[in-house]
Amino acid sequence: MSIEIKAPTFPESVADGTVATWHKQPGEACSADDLIVDIETDKVVLEVVAPADGVISEILSGEGDTVLSDQVIGKFEAGAAGSDAPAAAEPEAQSSASDDKVGPAARKLIVENNLDVSAIKGTGKNGGITKEDVQNFMSAAPKAAAPAAAATPAPAPVAAPGERVEKRVPMTRLRATIAKRLVEAQQTAAMLTTYNEVNMGPVMELRKTYKDLFEKTHGTRLGFMSFFVKAATEALKRFPAVNASIDGNDMVFHGYQDIGVAVSTDRGLMVPVLRDTDSMGLATIESSIRDFGLRGRDGKLGMDDMAGGTFTITNGGVFGSLLSTPILNPPQTAILGMHKIQERPMAVNGQVVIQPMMYLALSYDHRMCDGKEAVQFLVAIKDLLEDPTRILLDV
Repeated sequence: MSIEIKAPTFPESVADGTVATWHKQPGEACSADDLIVDIETDKVVLEVVAPADGVISEILSGEGDTVLSDQVIGKFEAGAAGSDAPAAAEPEAQSSASDDKVGPAARKLIVENNLDVSAIKGTGKNGGITKEDVQNFMSAAPKAAAPAAAATPAPAPVAAPGERVEKRVPMTRLRATIAKRLVEAQQTAAMLTTYNEVNMGPVMELRKTYKDLFEKTHGTRLGFMSFFVKAATEALKRFPAVNASIDGNDMVFHGYQDIGVAVSTDRGLMVPVLRDTDSMGLATIESSIRDFGLRGRDGKLGMDDMAGGTFTITNGGVFGSLLSTPILNPPQTAILGMHKIQERPMAVNGQVVIQPMMYLALSYDHRMCDGKEAVQFLVAIKDLLEDPTRILLDV
């Protein structure tokens, strides 16, 4: 039975997508729900899986092609036997990389690494060798694969003395969109940044005292981000202009706090959103951020995870940044930048004391938010973090 392979249904905010990678090729056996192709949009990478057991009969849109929502990009034959299916082959031919029991992806790995097919155990249908079988063989027995590779040594590419090597790689759709939005933010907004510093000692002491009990009770670690999210939430309630956005000539004031948390991934910077942070506890915030990080690493963040948001927090401190100027995330009014905690000598009551200090940066759109509000907002966050009890008491 022939089935059309279609691009996913894109939301209204996404016009089209780009075929990123075909993980299965025509004639290669697929099981139901196997990943067959990635579609990259301006925001996320969407996965298309096999609708049933069978093979791809035809690819209509190749890698790099632009596709629309629900566009047919290929054809699938359900129930058809692929290259992993049994084949009547001579016994001596089973040791060849061209054997019908070896899938195309597996055959490519075997040829590239000059492996002995007869030594690889197949787990596919009727003993067929899959790509995973070859990878498992290479990782489990690297020493066994070495002699075969040594039979035809290939010299490693070495740059000639004085040669200046360059590599040109097309920018991914996601990274191109990120670059475009960042440039637009600087060109269209009256962006200004104000700085302050916060003594992280009280939060660090509180975390040290309760981190074991917190993890035992809630099943998640107590980090610093949850304190910043809660402090930002309280400050946003006090200064609505920082929680607003611009829509044409209108100023939109949001009666809720949806805080985006910037997550760095191999595909680029993504900003999943914590919804209604005013009603979230520290444990819920921590577990949600951890989930965002894991799914961002695995490319599992969806469009719904990143839609909306009234304010953003970015943490360059995890990479060692001491101070930076964050760029706005349009159409939001402001973004808070966290940085590394560094012990510095501070004057306290006329004496020099070593304290764990962090620089904070608040970039804001001066069209929506005056300097007075921005500075007071950042001071409010500082005060809440330096006395975390105030977060609980709402004072």
